Amino acid sequence: MKKLILAGLVMSLGACTATDNTANNETSVLAPESVELGGLSNEDATTKLLQALLSKNYLASRAGPNGVAVNFDNSQFILQPSINPDGIDRIMMNRFYAIHPKYVGSKEMLYMIGTLNQKLNFAKFVVRDNGAVIQVQGAATFVDTISMEEIRRFILWIDEGLRQVGQSMPEGAEDVIKPIPVMQNIQST
Repeated sequence: MKKLILAGLVMSLGACTATDNTANNETSVLAPESVELGGLSNEDATTKLLQALLSKNYLASRAGPNGVAVNFDNSQFILQPSINPDGIDRIMMNRFYAIHPKYVGSKEMLYMIGTLNQKLNFAKFVVRDNGAVIQVQGAATFVDTISMEEIRRFILWIDEGLRQVGQSMPEGAEDVIKPIPVMQNIQST
């Protein structure tokens, strides 16, 4: 009896593997190794980037017409394709931090931002909203196509840079500057 069950199982598995799988079915299941964004509008590039990230199992959602919110290692970023039909394309990566109301517009905060911009080259630090928000922005450049591994390494590079900046801040800085979540109610599309 056991031999019969085993033979039936082997035949069933063999039948499953013999089923005709077209190339379209296989490629729709496989995550892309790269994403072609050249020649698209920024909005279409955003849609295509979101689809590629989701297929690679990133926690991501649309963030406006030209942004993709991504959760990476407990950090949240917004990726924004900037497609240039005549040359180099970019994906801008943004992270936002709220400044404690006591320090909004303070000279100390402006000095800190200026110092970060002078000493670091992985991102640009900008004060926004009348001194209430710090925007950190980096850019990955490419021509038409960018690999998903390049995107992963770009996010990792910015994330690690910000982690090191956070570790170099004086004690108590986490009470003055807090990351702004960009993904409250995540919905994949």
